[in-house]
Amino acid sequence: MTIAIGDKLPAATFKEKTADGPVEISTEQLFAGKRVVLFAVPGAFTPTCSLNHLPGYLENRDAILAKGVDDIAVISVNDWHVMGAWAQSSGGMGKIHFLADWDGSFAKALGLEVDLSAGGLGIRSKRYSMLVEDGVVKSLNIEESPGQATVSGAAAMIEQL
Repeated sequence: MTIAIGDKLPAATFKEKTADGPVEISTEQLFAGKRVVLFAVPGAFTPTCSLNHLPGYLENRDAILAKGVDDIAVISVNDWHVMGAWAQSSGGMGKIHFLADWDGSFAKALGLEVDLSAGGLGIRSKRYSMLVEDGVVKSLNIEESPGQATVSGAAAMIEQL
């Protein structure tokens, strides 16, 4: 079953690389009492994710926060080392959260996992974006094709805010 607007996010713990090393961040810590934009990518460093999806959120970070959003996070089924390297290479370190759903358990709990084994990627997350208020999904934008980042892109999210 896929998560829907009005649903509460399932409890999960992610890893994030910081200047002090890896830290664990729970859904409670990230979303409780906050308005957060969360977007997911099939893989860090992959073409659409690195050239289209992530840059839109980094370039529009201030505009998104100006609309009453407390935080922005990107999540991927990658380990925290990869997500940390992606944060550094993209210039996004410290600007948004780069969360590792290392075993795909969060993607599976949302019903948003996808098997990209044919492309050599294995089980990953579908590409999506959502606005979450106090742990509850307020908007949900799932891409039909993992190679597109239009309905889940920053421009679409800004229109929803």
